[in-house]
Amino acid sequence: MKKYSKLIIAIFIALIFIGTFVFLYQKSQQKPVVYHEYKPTVSDVSKLTVVTGKIEPRNEVNVKPQISGIITEIMKEAGDYVTAGEVIARVKVIPDMSQLSAAESRVRLAQLNLRQAQVDFSREENLFNEKLVSAEEFDKVKQVLKQAREEKNAADDALAVVRDGISKSNASASSTLVRSTISGVILDIPVKVGNSVILSNTFNDGTTIASVANMNDLIFRGNIDETEVGQLVVGMPMKITIGALQDLTFDARLEYISPKAVESNGANQFEIKAAVNLLKGSKIRSGYSANAEIELAHASNVMTVPESAIEFSGDTTFVYLVKEENKQKTYSRKQVITGLSDGVNIEIKRGVTAKDIVRGAQIISEDEKK
Repeated sequence: MKKYSKLIIAIFIALIFIGTFVFLYQKSQQKPVVYHEYKPTVSDVSKLTVVTGKIEPRNEVNVKPQISGIITEIMKEAGDYVTAGEVIARVKVIPDMSQLSAAESRVRLAQLNLRQAQVDFSREENLFNEKLVSAEEFDKVKQVLKQAREEKNAADDALAVVRDGISKSNASASSTLVRSTISGVILDIPVKVGNSVILSNTFNDGTTIASVANMNDLIFRGNIDETEVGQLVVGMPMKITIGALQDLTFDARLEYISPKAVESNGANQFEIKAAVNLLKGSKIRSGYSANAEIELAHASNVMTVPESAIEFSGDTTFVYLVKEENKQKTYSRKQVITGLSDGVNIEIKRGVTAKDIVRGAQIISEDEKK
């Protein structure tokens, strides 16, 4: 019984040894190299570039006050549509003391002149009724009285404007009312009731009461690399994709290419602008990030192969043609002339025919990947 046990153990060990040897032998054997194979096809090839930018209105206007003062009322809010001349806010004037003093002095002087003119007119009128002065002299005095009254009214209006920002004669066009200068959508109102505002002058830009833009006339603005800008032409069609709107796509047309580059992250970039054709009912907001797809070149009905099948050697390109003899595959290296590439397929201008088979990249098994 012991002899049989020893024999079985010996056989088991021998089998393990033989199996291990066979496994190691098989692992040491070089597996045949297998490649992808492609037949040239006739198709279209387009070279595309994608430009990152944003959507913005063509014309955005900052509405500013005509006088300095304090915001007392805001009639609109961001998102409202306004027409040109519509009131957005009201400003209370904080008068300049020197201007106020001068306006008050002008009123007092006008009052004195008016009183004197009235006295002269009364005296001249009595003399004229008694026919002691000519009509010409009386008309002159009457004219002086009219001028004195006009000056008094003008002085009162000037004082009211300096003190209150409004007068009886210009109540409908008061400078205390901040009006929109264009028709459009209010994008932003950066002030609140109680904020101090100043008018635009030589020394400062003034306080912006509201930003208004025509949201029916939008443009795409972005930057393109200097290596591609030379292939752009004003009028080229573009596809604009807005990711925030579930990849909504619009047609656009290139209308501006900057003549000067700006440096960005060490590379020279040129600004471009394109007019966007809005879809009916689409609601686009100013500042949306967008991508513009531009077709830089196109080739129709040309012979193509996958670019992975091309061997690049300096300025020369090669392919490996597949030939099968006696069930053995051989590969012959052949120079080809390539053309346009879209990053996946490349145009073959000369060197292969539709009957040829081109060797591609090596097929790697899952075991080899591991």
